[in-house]
Amino acid sequence: MMTHGIDLHKRDLVIATVDAQGAEIKQKRVRAREADVLRYFSGLPGPHRAVVESTGSWYWVADLCREHGIDLTLAHARKLKAISSAKVKTDTVDSLTLAPLLRADLIPKAHMISSELRPVRHVLRARLRPVEKRSSCLNSIARLLEKYNVDAVASLPPLAQLQATCQEEQIQLLEQQRKRLETSLPPQLVPNEDVQRLLWIPGVGKIAAFTLYLEIDGIDRFATERDFFSYRRLVPGADNSGGKVRHKRSKEGNRYLKTSLQQCRRARRSVLPRDQSLRAEEGTQEEPLRRARSPPRRSRASSTTCSRSRPTSTLSSRGVPLSRTKQSQWPRRASPTAQLTPLGSHPH
Repeated sequence: MMTHGIDLHKRDLVIATVDAQGAEIKQKRVRAREADVLRYFSGLPGPHRAVVESTGSWYWVADLCREHGIDLTLAHARKLKAISSAKVKTDTVDSLTLAPLLRADLIPKAHMISSELRPVRHVLRARLRPVEKRSSCLNSIARLLEKYNVDAVASLPPLAQLQATCQEEQIQLLEQQRKRLETSLPPQLVPNEDVQRLLWIPGVGKIAAFTLYLEIDGIDRFATERDFFSYRRLVPGADNSGGKVRHKRSKEGNRYLKTSLQQCRRARRSVLPRDQSLRAEEGTQEEPLRRARSPPRRSRASSTTCSRSRPTSTLSSRGVPLSRTKQSQWPRRASPTAQLTPLGSHPH
């Protein structure tokens, strides 16, 4: 059994190989081309095991290893850094570190999405960029209106009006790009059974269901619910020492999943009644509002207080009558248990 450690870069990669006893067999820098990588592996007897860090360019290496029967492990870059941190860090040292760790089964593994779902997830993530840029353009226009204390772009001075017009043109272009990306997703994801079940959850729309399905990629890959909560970025970081407890913002986890869940929470408020009306239907009394030990910002705290103290409303923020069940609409089917076409077999 040959074990290979691959330090991957854009133009080249360094491969280090050790045998079953841990002795170094070979190390070489090769160009980032499939033919050169295969030539390196073919010069050594099999079977082969390899490991590569989860950088942005591991897709083609994973496809190449799968096609030629090479067992590839995707290493979690952040966790691997905590294990193999060294004073001297070079491409040679990194590749020589990866191979013995894989041989000893000490590599912290990262999840490797299937090759069928990978391009679909990449398109869905790319859709978020036009959305974010559109919000940035709208904020730029709002700042211009605020600077000159006017309500319309036509009331701005000529040069400021030119800036706002350019921003509006960008918004139109970004909207067109967003719609083009969205139209490529339903033919592949709507027939999926898990997506259909998600669409019946109040607050979960089409894009949110697609995001949850692709970013989670199977709930069984999480050992415990705590791991899943951490992956969703719902667990704050901790810096506890000397009996003092300090919480901090943590960026570990899936930011796309966190963003989607936040949008689902906002959408749910326009679909379901408020908590007070739900308790009234169930015949329970609302508990008195208690002061939080660490209250959030004033605006958020005041909105929470008002939502509990004012009388129950039968209309949502959009003026639509509230309902506890979602209305049947595309892309939902009649029932989540209906006969569904497997992913990938739907005609394009």
